[in-house]
Amino acid sequence: MLLRGPISTPPPSLRLRATSNPQNAAVQPSQAAFPSATQRQPPIYSITDEDLQSKGFLLRRTPEGLNLDHLNSVFVAVGFPRRDTAKIEVALRHTDAMLWVEYEKTRRPLAFARATGDGVFNAIIWDVVVDPTFQSLGLGKAVMERLIEDLRRKGICNIALYSEPRVLGFYRPLGFVSDPDGIRGMVFVQVDLAWWRKATEQRMVVMRAKNPNPIIREIPATIRSIDVCTLIPIIFCYKMLS
Repeated sequence: MLLRGPISTPPPSLRLRATSNPQNAAVQPSQAAFPSATQRQPPIYSITDEDLQSKGFLLRRTPEGLNLDHLNSVFVAVGFPRRDTAKIEVALRHTDAMLWVEYEKTRRPLAFARATGDGVFNAIIWDVVVDPTFQSLGLGKAVMERLIEDLRRKGICNIALYSEPRVLGFYRPLGFVSDPDGIRGMVFVQVDLAWWRKATEQRMVVMRAKNPNPIIREIPATIRSIDVCTLIPIIFCYKMLS
């Protein structure tokens, strides 16, 4: 999940505690921890469907009526790069579960999350976003609570996601823990010089806001003119001399 702001370092992986009650201590995954839908108690949400609807927030579980351009705007508003809407459409077709909130007055999406997986054992939650204008209203938690419940009703006992460090506190009360039992998440990263330069410039935007020094303002232009093979030795020498 991202709040307003640029994307930072690769996010850590989180896994939902294998327990029927997110407030309980972590336990080993077992079939008993995930009873069938007939045995499960009705879910208790932080905000009910009725309360959401009374405020003009409508819950949706299918892409029907979802304007992808508007969804893209929410992605960009929280710091994701703008995506090709055709690719978003393909991603939604390969999504196993999704939940989004539509604002009744504008018919625009305000919050969104989706999950992919094998439909039986494993699921990964992606693209958890809330429009910055409507954050702190409980929409993100409402979406996550229901998406997790939808997955667990299918008997899925391994639910994971990636999170930026600054929002880990959002996921922990929902039952997620970092690196349970020493398990570490890994991500394959292909070197992309264009991406590296763009990510660096995003960080420099934040630096310029904190430090108006004219020398700092010129760093992004300098980085654009330096080849990465030249830049690495420069950084190494700087570290040796400092």
